[in-house]
Amino acid sequence: MIDDVWRRASERLRAVLGDSVFSSWFGSLRLEEVVAGRARLSVSTRFLKSWIEGHYQEKVLAALTQEIDGVAAIEIFARSMQTGAAPLGEIGAETRPAASSKAEAANTPAQPKPRPEGAGKPLMGSPLDRRLTFASFVSGRANQLALSLAKKLSESQDAAMTPLFLHASVGLGKTHLLQAIAHAALARRQSVVYLTAETFMYGFVNALRSQSAIAFKEQLRNIDLLIFDDAQFLQGRVIQNEFGHVLNSLIDAGRQVVIAADRPPSELDSVDERVRSRLAGGICVEMQGFDEPLRLKILEARLAAAKGLHPSLEVPREVLAFIAGAIVSNGRDLEGAINRLVAHAQLGGQPMTLAAAEVAVRDLIRPREPKRVRI
Repeated sequence: MIDDVWRRASERLRAVLGDSVFSSWFGSLRLEEVVAGRARLSVSTRFLKSWIEGHYQEKVLAALTQEIDGVAAIEIFARSMQTGAAPLGEIGAETRPAASSKAEAANTPAQPKPRPEGAGKPLMGSPLDRRLTFASFVSGRANQLALSLAKKLSESQDAAMTPLFLHASVGLGKTHLLQAIAHAALARRQSVVYLTAETFMYGFVNALRSQSAIAFKEQLRNIDLLIFDDAQFLQGRVIQNEFGHVLNSLIDAGRQVVIAADRPPSELDSVDERVRSRLAGGICVEMQGFDEPLRLKILEARLAAAKGLHPSLEVPREVLAFIAGAIVSNGRDLEGAINRLVAHAQLGGQPMTLAAAEVAVRDLIRPREPKRVRI
């Protein structure tokens, strides 16, 4: 009989909320019993319990009161929390309502959750490039602070550094630092998810289509470290809301979050204001453009790596100095310059002179004067 009652109440909920909302949040909700005017319902996870209590508790109560006389309150519990709990029939007047539990939780300082199983293994997300580590990162005045904070975060589980927000223009090393943090955390056997905004949006939409959104969210909420790249591309109100919930859940649980974008949080106009506010509340560091000494160090490091593959490659220091002074845009152009030098040296078979270098990289040398606006 209780199953029939809940089936009718569920249909009322579905009619009020719609099929997509009902399928996402109420698929595992079950009416267990009604005792002394209190309806007890169960769900599969703690996150679902918290979400339904915070967003749909009144609607669930309204649907039940239309099917059962005398129901004045509801209580929701996660079936995973029932180990060692009191039997269903013994929950009486001494049971605290959900609002009281929430008040106590708000006054209790956040404690890091136990490390989940599978720590030290890469979870879902974008692939990592094994070359992008701290050892291969070339530092200078422009990025020293960002590098120091990234190393400190990767060496400890200090929640005071969360969220760490890095911003810089294209090609200044944001992704390199993020992946270096991921490699270091994996070496410490932490559970890590490295995501780009595109991967997160694609994964969330697929999870909704396959009705596995709850599992998708739960996996993100049970990790040690979330690394999120290209935050400026985060689009869509629903997706941004879900990202905000994940962010809040991890920070409140004492987990670590590192985020990168091409501009500071206050300038992420397409991102929800609540997410921007949360990001701005952490440590925000700008990685500035490379000065000439740093560009020269990067070129020397890239040349050393290229000589590992082409031992006969020889590039005079004056050529590197010329490129460091001429290419002022970003690190990707510097790497492209080395690739062009290698190609010309291998195919031309001639010594790499300054004149040959000018020809090889001329398309990468951009005019330093700003473009004039024409009618």
